[in-house]
Amino acid sequence: MLFLLLTAAAIVWVRNLFAVVILSGIYSLLMAGTFTILDAVDVAFTEAAVGAGISTVLLLGALSLVGQEDLAQHRRTVVPISVVILAGVLLIYAVPDMPKFGDSNAPIHSHVAPIYIEDTPNLIGIPNVVTAVLADYRGFDTLGEVTVIFTAGIGVLLLLSGKRRKRR
Repeated sequence: MLFLLLTAAAIVWVRNLFAVVILSGIYSLLMAGTFTILDAVDVAFTEAAVGAGISTVLLLGALSLVGQEDLAQHRRTVVPISVVILAGVLLIYAVPDMPKFGDSNAPIHSHVAPIYIEDTPNLIGIPNVVTAVLADYRGFDTLGEVTVIFTAGIGVLLLLSGKRRKRR
């Protein structure tokens, strides 16, 4: 957690865009490690592939086109940092109301999860419950995610191809 906080603070304060992109990749890699520790390996793979991998490569490609220095004048204002601090305080205030980590009596473990675990192999025929939930129960959601990623990729390719035509 300390490394995550230090990396996030460095991203906010550094003015070199190359350093910001690299620090963002490091932050994503640290988050992937955190997800792995929390036994969310599927989320960790996604974070490592998209956050630390593809996003970093795309941002480095964009930097090669625009340069590495942030030339805009920045003013430090009280309002944005106040909003962030207020959101953080509210989140910390809400933590005691959450069920304890790994609590078998938590609502998620007593209402929905038993149905998925017991009925998924018979209803869908997929033995892996995580795959069944992502591919079947959340099929439209997953399709939406894939559509967003595909659209973003096409947009990046169109932007990069337009820049090349102007150079010629």
